Amino acid sequence: MTNAVDVRNLSVRFSGERTVHAVNDVSLTVKQGEVLGLLGESGSGKSVTLRALMRLLPKRRTTIGGRIEVSGQDVIQMGDKALSAFRGKTVSMIFQEPMLALDPVYTIGDQIAESVVRHEGVSRKEGRTRALEMLERVRIPSAASRLDAYPHEMSGGMRQRAMIALALACRPKILLADEPTTALDATVQIQILLLLRELQAEFGMSMIFVTHDIGVAVEICDRIAVMYAGQIVESGALRDIVRDARHPYAQGLLASTVHGNPGGSRLETIPGAPPSLSEPPTACQFAPRCRHARQTCHQMPPPAVELGARRMVRCVLAEPQGVPA
Repeated sequence: MTNAVDVRNLSVRFSGERTVHAVNDVSLTVKQGEVLGLLGESGSGKSVTLRALMRLLPKRRTTIGGRIEVSGQDVIQMGDKALSAFRGKTVSMIFQEPMLALDPVYTIGDQIAESVVRHEGVSRKEGRTRALEMLERVRIPSAASRLDAYPHEMSGGMRQRAMIALALACRPKILLADEPTTALDATVQIQILLLLRELQAEFGMSMIFVTHDIGVAVEICDRIAVMYAGQIVESGALRDIVRDARHPYAQGLLASTVHGNPGGSRLETIPGAPPSLSEPPTACQFAPRCRHARQTCHQMPPPAVELGARRMVRCVLAEPQGVPA
């Protein structure tokens, strides 16, 4: 099975009033038809990594290094024209807040139709037909009447469904989802997750799903990459991470959520706060918060230890002597 997404040694640095090394030496692969979850707390670099895949970061303040291949195309080397054709057709994104992503002065139907006309060269009538088809596919009630609705006239759940319809209208090969259920209530959240999983399987898409909620990741992901301070600290199959997380940060995330913890048990917290990222990492970024940290953890970057096929842990404790329970 070939890779739909292949990222090697990705780094993203923002410059301006202060420098931020937001992503550092990130490598990941997503196979065709696979769902990868990027899991971590706010500020870990998940959304920046996602936007780098589509080159959606501000040009003047951003320096991107490494290699990004999406569907066999070198994204970093693309010019503006190639990027315009690439976005929406090859890869598409669902944003966390659709009110900020959808144009408030155009109807939902017009926005979907415009995307189809632009990428596929069909007539406006055919674009409107596709728009109606997609609104029905994402189960928006009275889809025909919603074609002429503006974003502000829809509920949060309906807007997110419309955002999904827009993202999938041109049948992209890869879907990027940036915490698309965070702003929704629990009932609507599970409906959207089930809908995304169903459409992903139906269209045969690959997907990268950003979340800070392990419970959400369990519902939709095949594999997980845990991010901390701009780096992937552990990656592997969902069941392996959930049952046997090896990095102390991944263990902390699992221990701090109700998912999988017995009722009545006390949830743990991870002490301290993430680093500022004003300098590139020269040691383990998690060491100041880690109860297992050794002297070497504060002196040099941790090794990326391969534990098996597509299973990696960036920690000295994952080396042969093992990780404390």
